[in-house]
Amino acid sequence: MSFGTDAASAAPHPAVPPPFSAVAAGGAIHDQSYQVIRRNGQVSPFDASKISVALTKAFLAVEGSNAAASRRVHDTVAELTDQIVANLTRRVGPGRTFHIEDVQDQAELALMRGEHHKVARAYVIYREERARERAKAATAQAKPAEPVLRTKAGDGTLHPIDLPRLSAVITEACAGLDGVSVDAVLAETQRNLYDGISDDELALAPILAARTFVETEPDYTKVSARLLLDKLRREALSFVDGRSRQATQAQMVDGYAEYFSAYLEAGIAHDLIDPEIGRLDLARLAAAIKPERDLQFDYLGLQTLYDRYFLHVHGTRFELPQAFFMRVACGIALREVDREAKAIEFYDLLSSFDFMASTPTLFNSGTLRPQLSSCFLTTVPDDLDGIFKSIKDNALLSKYAGGLGNDWTRVRGLGAHIKGTNGESQGVVPFLKVANDTAIAVNQGGKRKGAVCAYLETWHIDIEEFLDLRKNTGDDRRRTHDMNTANWVPDLFMQRVEQDGLWTLFSPDETPDLHDLTGRAFAERYALYEAKAARGELRVTKQVRAVDLWRRMLTMLFETGHPWITFKDPCNLRSPQQHCGVVHSSNLCTEITLNTSEREVAVCNLGSINLVNHVAQGRLDHDRLARTVTTAMRMLDNVIDVNFYTIPEARASNLRHRPVGLGLMGFQDALNILRLPYASDEAVTFADESMEAIAYWAISASTELAAERGRYASYDGSLWSRGILPLDSIRLLDDARGIEIEVDRSHRLDWEALRQRVATTGMRNSNVMAIAPTATISNICGVSQSIEPAYQNLYVKSNMSGDFTVVNTHLVRDLKSRGLWDEVMISDLKYFDGSLGQIDRVPDDLKALYATAFEIDAAWLVEAAARRQKWIDQAQSLNLYLANPSGKKLDALYRLAWRRGLKTTYYLRSRSATHVEKSTLKGTDGKLNAVSAFMPAAVASDAARGNTANGHVDTEAWGKTCAIDDPTCEACQ
Repeated sequence: MSFGTDAASAAPHPAVPPPFSAVAAGGAIHDQSYQVIRRNGQVSPFDASKISVALTKAFLAVEGSNAAASRRVHDTVAELTDQIVANLTRRVGPGRTFHIEDVQDQAELALMRGEHHKVARAYVIYREERARERAKAATAQAKPAEPVLRTKAGDGTLHPIDLPRLSAVITEACAGLDGVSVDAVLAETQRNLYDGISDDELALAPILAARTFVETEPDYTKVSARLLLDKLRREALSFVDGRSRQATQAQMVDGYAEYFSAYLEAGIAHDLIDPEIGRLDLARLAAAIKPERDLQFDYLGLQTLYDRYFLHVHGTRFELPQAFFMRVACGIALREVDREAKAIEFYDLLSSFDFMASTPTLFNSGTLRPQLSSCFLTTVPDDLDGIFKSIKDNALLSKYAGGLGNDWTRVRGLGAHIKGTNGESQGVVPFLKVANDTAIAVNQGGKRKGAVCAYLETWHIDIEEFLDLRKNTGDDRRRTHDMNTANWVPDLFMQRVEQDGLWTLFSPDETPDLHDLTGRAFAERYALYEAKAARGELRVTKQVRAVDLWRRMLTMLFETGHPWITFKDPCNLRSPQQHCGVVHSSNLCTEITLNTSEREVAVCNLGSINLVNHVAQGRLDHDRLARTVTTAMRMLDNVIDVNFYTIPEARASNLRHRPVGLGLMGFQDALNILRLPYASDEAVTFADESMEAIAYWAISASTELAAERGRYASYDGSLWSRGILPLDSIRLLDDARGIEIEVDRSHRLDWEALRQRVATTGMRNSNVMAIAPTATISNICGVSQSIEPAYQNLYVKSNMSGDFTVVNTHLVRDLKSRGLWDEVMISDLKYFDGSLGQIDRVPDDLKALYATAFEIDAAWLVEAAARRQKWIDQAQSLNLYLANPSGKKLDALYRLAWRRGLKTTYYLRSRSATHVEKSTLKGTDGKLNAVSAFMPAAVASDAARGNTANGHVDTEAWGKTCAIDDPTCEACQ
């Protein structure tokens, strides 16, 4: 079989004219502004017509000569060429170049994305054959003299490329890593060099070279990260020194201390770092820095920090990783007695990745505006002044990285009477539209979009319109395409669903006390209002069949991804703070359950334990976990005091109740290390055991802080003060429902002693636990997100820093040990979208251990969550996955979640028609088209309707869903 010459240099084929649509996609078929580097180093103009020739020959080789006469093949080739040209030129600016291998990679990618699998497979085999032939020919002949290559500095001067240093940096980056090759990275780097390459492109070349090998050997992600460090060191050292400087990792062992002082001086001078940090004992802090920890990053984690977290001046980063962690630690320690000692303790915890603070804390700690809190919950009153004050508060809170949850239940419904004007209300929806647009407008100066979630109780008269807010059809003035929404569902509604009873909708101006009632008190008052409605004593009411409304809720959840299903009564009846308020909603990511009112805006301060670092020798390391949790709780408590509050209601609430939310990440990785399939009783047991340990030490740490610093102000009367811990509070939910919640209530630790200590000493914090999605901080630490099952074992992950090949390192290690990791396995993983299920030669035990999210029965996710929930005083961001959703499955799954006593659920995720790229990523810069790793059902629906572009999920549809790995989300980090 022969496809002719390279894809970008094939001779024109008379039977197949070049696709004229390629002119629009690529700028021109023969465009001097784009150039191709050939394998011999020569540069020639890019010619898109040669791509169509090569593709046509590929189809001919597989489908025979009749293909040449087929209009279908002609159209297919034209369409594929469009995609290839668009993808190539989108990644580079005018005057830029790409390698011949880039073009061929895009051709292969387009074939696989278009599901021309036989043609793609033949194309891959042909490329490999040609590569072997070239290698053989190169070995047989004498190596020609290498041309002298020069780099172009910013001032336009040319200097010889320092190839010895390039080789040394790559060698250093590969040191200590098995399975990586210095020669391979160096050769790939040199292949992309050309005379006159810019300094920035030269710094980028080895990074991109190493990335091309990630899918074959996961450790190349660490090589890429270390090469990025070299680029960052040059940038940062040059900035703080005021002259061009660069250093190797070895040189930084002694150089970090000198740099640290200069870095702080530069940050303070540019009003980016709090001058108070400059008054600390800098020599003591610098001596505690551990430069070797720069080497633990994966590429995705370090690139994310580089793009979004490190301090910069006009785009020039001057903050190195260990300086970043020390700056964050110092900011949190500023109110401590021995500030340096605590800063070092906090630094050690962060830089080891044992614990990671949330994104707002990482963004702003140690700066002039230290807004460190993650989540804010508000209640919107039922008057015009109050509504627009709430919207203004949203803007102020969102400005500095706050994620918002708004309770809109008090706002009167459509058709309700307005006394002041003697008119009728337009309901809650028009105001939600304003809140939606405010979230778009206030986006942290372009760092990331504002994000808000609106909550509405199921009895509100506008609930049916609320369900439609995210639809793409209907009156756009009554749609909120950028706002997340959630149902706040009372137990009485679920009981009516189970009984196939009727359900009555009310306007809250006529039933105002329902908003603050829970459990049996709510049920009794609700029945009284139903009786009044039946007698015609209420003006705005409507009666529906409960099952019909429930089905519509689930239908809209599947079709639009919203509103999420959250449960009012478990959130309130198990709340430690039910003596002094009501939980009216959760937050943006459904893990926070705190009281709100007109006078108090609830605030929560988040951070997450890296569970992977606390598993050793086949078990949970309780000693290390206890140390980590104790320090982490002190850090979170400090956040409350050093925090910058943008509105007084948030400050008053946070200082009075002092809630924090300690969560976890890396659960799936921990299961892999322990050899426990997610879909197993053993995994559910580990979810129980690990959460019990975190809860035990978190409550214990808060008690110790209370002994040192005093109880939180509203402690008296709380469940804590009554000796009722989260495990004990389940019985309160039992009593309200009149049935026992179906959850295991066993325990392993000495809870009685702790219960007594809490009752006598008190608590420093009203709430201590919440499991957030950890979307970005898990990337920084290089572990799986939160409590999520593995999405795929090989995929391309998209975020604001680009597209990244993600490979399950645990799986690769196992496949290598059994002699199964090869090019064929990689190809099969791509073909089957990262799943092992249909790969015959993979043993069953590995298929079970590495089953992906859509291969796991979603009931296992609920069971594991239920076992965690018994220990958590707040809630958890729980995504549910269904490969083939149906009404029956959705109904069973969400009823199970309610019966197991879960407080909230988060996204419902479904497979999409275009859910992952089948890409080699060879020779690319990581900016390939890639579908985000996680996809709500709504986006799957869009994809099924063709709402995609170039293999992408439509960014307008996907970007607005606050996805778990969407870095524009304000509180999912």
